Amino acid sequence: MDITRSSPAPVRVVAVPPEPEPADLTVLPEPTTVEPLQPLPTAPATASVTATATDVRGRRRRNRPRDLLALLRPGQWVKNLAVVPLALLDTHPWGTAAFLRTGWAVLGFTLASALVYVVNDLADRERDRLHPVKRHRPIASGRVSTLAAVVLTGALALALTGWAVAGPAWQWWPTALYLALSLAYSQGLKHVPLVDAFIVATGFVLRLVQGALLIGAQMSEWLALCVFSLCLMLALGKRRHEMTAAGRAHRPALRGYTLAFLDHLVVLVAVLTAVSYVLYLRDDASLAAGASLVTLLSAPCAVFGLARYLQLLLVEEGGGNPVHVLFRDRATLVNAALWAVLVALALLLPQSPA
Repeated sequence: MDITRSSPAPVRVVAVPPEPEPADLTVLPEPTTVEPLQPLPTAPATASVTATATDVRGRRRRNRPRDLLALLRPGQWVKNLAVVPLALLDTHPWGTAAFLRTGWAVLGFTLASALVYVVNDLADRERDRLHPVKRHRPIASGRVSTLAAVVLTGALALALTGWAVAGPAWQWWPTALYLALSLAYSQGLKHVPLVDAFIVATGFVLRLVQGALLIGAQMSEWLALCVFSLCLMLALGKRRHEMTAAGRAHRPALRGYTLAFLDHLVVLVAVLTAVSYVLYLRDDASLAAGASLVTLLSAPCAVFGLARYLQLLLVEEGGGNPVHVLFRDRATLVNAALWAVLVALALLLPQSPA
């Protein structure tokens, strides 16, 4: 046998499946039964959406009085309570008529300031929507419609007119001047650097003038300067906070400021506030006999209050809302209480003989 030759490969047998029989086209196929589609449960979802929309409308109706009140900014009314009664410092002894007339002045400026707040929010509603905090205001957020705000403006204007007519003749001119300055502020002066802050501070001096005019007191120039410089410091501090929180795009007037410039201005005005306060106590305040020691003790309280505000503004980056900053800080509250006790002792004790 020749082993060099390979044996032939085995033949592989592959089974071929049988060809299918041709279909009989004369026989129709049996119809297939198809289950009908069940309708989707849309009724409960629709009812849920309707209920949600109804709840939202109900909440809007319930919140509308609250939103209208928030539009008047009742938290800012403390400014009138703090500034207008300062005119009583130059009146001694105090009487019921003086307190009633002071309350009348507070009412007038509360109506006037509320009117200004609504007008400003109407004018700034588009710009406020770009601010991280102000976008939650009633008009900017859409909780109060423009029409409702216009109607509220008319009601406040009528109430303020009634206040002026019912009060003493021609003694409402500080409130009228405040409204004129505020309207000019809303129409364009708020975009002018420095002018915007000075107009805000002037409004607080007009509050003091209104209180002094209604109670018939002689207003101290040093007290007016102290109020002006203090409120100017708070206005500049608010500008600084806005610049750090939202940049210069939110308020056009911020383009005329820098952080270093505002820091210098705030410190300068704080010094002016402290000096004018001490000069008021020395020259014009109606102090009791032997109140020089009390006056000396109250001066450090004033300086501490200013220093604490500067610390909150420059170190802790606060100052966006001066009212909240000053009335929620414990150190400021304790200092203000001690200060008030010392000033009350200096004013309420018997006066020295002329």
